Amino acid sequence: MSLHTLPLPELDGAEVVVPAPGIGPGNWAGAATVTLVDDTFWLAYRIRRPLDAGRGLSTVVASSVDGVRFRTEAQVFRDQFGAESFERPVVLRRPDGGWRLYLSCATPGSKHWWIEALDADTPQGLRTGRRTVVLAGDDAVAVKDPVITERDGRWEMWVCEHPLTEPGQEDRMSTAYLTSDDGLVWQRHGTVLEPRPDAWDARGARVTTVLSHDPLVVLYDGRRRAEDNWHETTGVASAQDGALVADDSVPPLRSPHSDGALRYASAVPLPDGSTRFYVEVAREDGAHDLVTSLSRA
Repeated sequence: MSLHTLPLPELDGAEVVVPAPGIGPGNWAGAATVTLVDDTFWLAYRIRRPLDAGRGLSTVVASSVDGVRFRTEAQVFRDQFGAESFERPVVLRRPDGGWRLYLSCATPGSKHWWIEALDADTPQGLRTGRRTVVLAGDDAVAVKDPVITERDGRWEMWVCEHPLTEPGQEDRMSTAYLTSDDGLVWQRHGTVLEPRPDAWDARGARVTTVLSHDPLVVLYDGRRRAEDNWHETTGVASAQDGALVADDSVPPLRSPHSDGALRYASAVPLPDGSTRFYVEVAREDGAHDLVTSLSRA
């Protein structure tokens, strides 16, 4: 995959998949991941309200035949998990035919996050699926917002890590790489994408989707300042010598509205060679919609 053929999210002609749950900053629909299974699009996203209204309230699993109009299949709520908030989920079908939903869960009264999985025979069964904590985090690091792929029995994860060792600095973020035989027990192989001093991603670098596995090319969220937390924009990185290196020949993608957020990109390659993207994007009133666009690059 070269830069000349690199598919990227586009806002021109983008369609709203899930509107924000309210008007104004802090009302967000997004943090989504989407996968294509037997010609059906499967979407997982979180609904968030402002801090004084409860933050990430629920995670929704939905299906669609056209990738634009979705029907809710299951919904889980943070209270079921003792979580203060939800962030990015992942839904996928397991190799054995069952289904799995990964949840990013916030520990109440702290900056800590953990990742939990729900397993069920059907997407609808995920509401009450079998629970497994797959990444617990610890006192030094919070883990959330996984990107997960499974190919020929090899599970891979790129996970966002927030260091918790300096009070007031917990918004910082980098990306670690992990592998697994079953998607439940994971082995960490180190940090693969870090912030760059004095760059647009100086405060954080979070992988959000894989554009290509061979060679490895990803989209990632970044921000320059702590004040830009929740307002990330999207860049491109590729594998070099075992790490991911930002490609500054592609300017960061951003919304033209309000806080500029264009984040949590999810790419779905289609059989005709095109790519359908889903991104959480800022609108004029400061709320964030989940939108989709089709790239034929």
